[in-house]
Amino acid sequence: MKREQGSLFVISGPSGVGKGTLRKKLFEQMPNLRYSVSVTTREPREEEQEGHDYFFVDEETFQEYIKLNKFAEWAKVHGDYKGTLLSTIEKTLAGGFDLLLEIDVRGALQIKEKYPEGIFIFIAPPSWEKLEDRLRGRKTEGEDELKKRLDDAHFEMEHIRFYDYLIINNQIERAVEELKAIITSERCRIKDKKKC
Repeated sequence: MKREQGSLFVISGPSGVGKGTLRKKLFEQMPNLRYSVSVTTREPREEEQEGHDYFFVDEETFQEYIKLNKFAEWAKVHGDYKGTLLSTIEKTLAGGFDLLLEIDVRGALQIKEKYPEGIFIFIAPPSWEKLEDRLRGRKTEGEDELKKRLDDAHFEMEHIRFYDYLIINNQIERAVEELKAIITSERCRIKDKKKC
């Protein structure tokens, strides 16, 4: 039986916590879940593909999207703009499909205002030392950028209380299992029980 309305799942967490790896492994095991590709002004990394990892646009195009109210959320993150297209959320959920957003905390708070029924999941590192090691190990940021990402992580960690679930990504396979369990549980939950 197909549901009339899909569920919205939002995962957030500090840069370097492993959200992207977690998402990729999740989709290998739950292919019926849809993913919302964000729009960004950031330059693509070597392994990233247009339309698969992000839609890469220049700042002028991004600003035009803002004026046209195309975003459900947007924010300037680590010096670059990122946003989620409203059309992607509306079409996917209306089609009865579950949608996963992988976005920063600022964006998640905007989504929570528009979609309070969403399920918000925070991915945390096991420690600050591990987070810094992971960021350094990526070798994608210079020292100044690394410091900015760690400073941003402090801000993000302070907002855990706005989320429904917390996963500590100490071991990727266990974190994937926990994320799958949350999604499965939410899919089985009887919504709007007061209407029954």
